[in-house]
Amino acid sequence: MEGGDLAGGKRTAADLGAWLVFEDESGQGLRPPKGRTWGRRGYTPVVRVTGASNKRVSVAALIAVKPGQRPRLIYRVHHGRGSRKDRRKGLTETDYARLLDAAHQQLGGPRVVIWDNLNSHVSQAMTELIAARDWLTVYRLPPYAHELSPVEMGLPQCGFCRASRA
Repeated sequence: MEGGDLAGGKRTAADLGAWLVFEDESGQGLRPPKGRTWGRRGYTPVVRVTGASNKRVSVAALIAVKPGQRPRLIYRVHHGRGSRKDRRKGLTETDYARLLDAAHQQLGGPRVVIWDNLNSHVSQAMTELIAARDWLTVYRLPPYAHELSPVEMGLPQCGFCRASRA
């Protein structure tokens, strides 16, 4: 890395004059964790808890960079669709396509997107959605290489993700 040869010859975004976009997602269940509390002997403490459902909140975020432009953070919050078994808890391929389309409207021009190997990213439906967008080029990070994505480093800084580790 000292010689600047990391990813040497990889100039797709620069050659296209495109935005370089990193994508990542995170989810948080809204059910409170089980806990214990102290109480006087002989008196069972009663702890009232709201949100006893299986609701879930997910965030998908894009960090877009381009020389000569200020960096942009574009994100979408997805609320779980309830406890129905026939629906996915997280974001779907269509949700990711809408996020990329919104980024295209905000930023304009071509996009080079780098994201992980989430099942929604590598599915046949997502491959078709990507192929339908001529302004979009997608690269996938290698497995277990989260340190290469700046979004992965940024999402833990928000309170949403910090709550999942508490």
